[in-house]
Amino acid sequence: MELYPLKLSYIAKNAIWGGKKLLTEWNKKGNDDSIAETWELSVRDKEMAVIQNGIACGMTLSEYISLCGAECVSSSYTLDDPFPLLVKFIDASDRLSVQVHPDDTYAKEVENDVGKTEMWYIADAEPEASIICGLCDGVTVSDFKKAVMNGQTNEVLKTIPVKKGDSFFIPAGLVHAIGAGVLIAEIQQNSDLTYRVFDYDRVGADGQKRPLHIEKALAVTRTWSEAERDTEAFERGRECADGELLANSKYFSVVKKTISSQSTLTVHKESFVPLLCVDGKGSILSNGTSYPIARGDSYFLPANLGEVALEGDLEVIISRV
Repeated sequence: MELYPLKLSYIAKNAIWGGKKLLTEWNKKGNDDSIAETWELSVRDKEMAVIQNGIACGMTLSEYISLCGAECVSSSYTLDDPFPLLVKFIDASDRLSVQVHPDDTYAKEVENDVGKTEMWYIADAEPEASIICGLCDGVTVSDFKKAVMNGQTNEVLKTIPVKKGDSFFIPAGLVHAIGAGVLIAEIQQNSDLTYRVFDYDRVGADGQKRPLHIEKALAVTRTWSEAERDTEAFERGRECADGELLANSKYFSVVKKTISSQSTLTVHKESFVPLLCVDGKGSILSNGTSYPIARGDSYFLPANLGEVALEGDLEVIISRV
């Protein structure tokens, strides 16, 4: 099977906090008048990205990988391994629940799954928008448990104002929440494990409050200082060959690259590259063929594809495992 840039479909999902920007400004389509998330790169049993171009058009990404072999994911990947990454856009018109994700050890023991470490790139934000990112300085896990039990969660959570272009590394065990008016690109471990701590007493479409997972959430929460997060996201913020390094963890590396005319990108055998366009438009040139790319588009560049050129006026998020 030929190696070439694969343009991927997305899976649109909605929630009570979903917004309209993905519909009205990012050219996405869904079954409702709002979209909470689009899963842009997804290899999961019930959420499978489909290839939209070239000779593999109509295949699922999983089928393509099976035909090409594990080497199109990574030189160290096997077809028995779980696919490593999940890439999303998330549009919050209302604040998300206060939540936390388990690490690999807890997820394996309790959920028979992998944990969930993630990073956020703020693709858009309303004025005065904010996120919750960890516990306030000096607050211990014991303090947090007491606050949860006493209904005083907000008093111990760290709120951070955000703007377009900011990025945040969210390791497993860090309490967090996306605030209203924030649209993010999220790169994460391929896991959907989320433990809600607090949900503002909201009710879902069935008229019932959404379930909380307080016992599990408290079991996995840990304090993460900013210095500890920077250590996990090794060398975050430095310039590298592809652009600005947003995270370089044991699960993924993520780079933001801004192109004003033309630039090159080399896809080595060590890792495939999820390419996510977060602004502008242009094209990907590979082996003599041009592939259009614009804000909101997602491409899978198979491992060992070699050098590609990026042309136009655009900003992309480049991930690797």
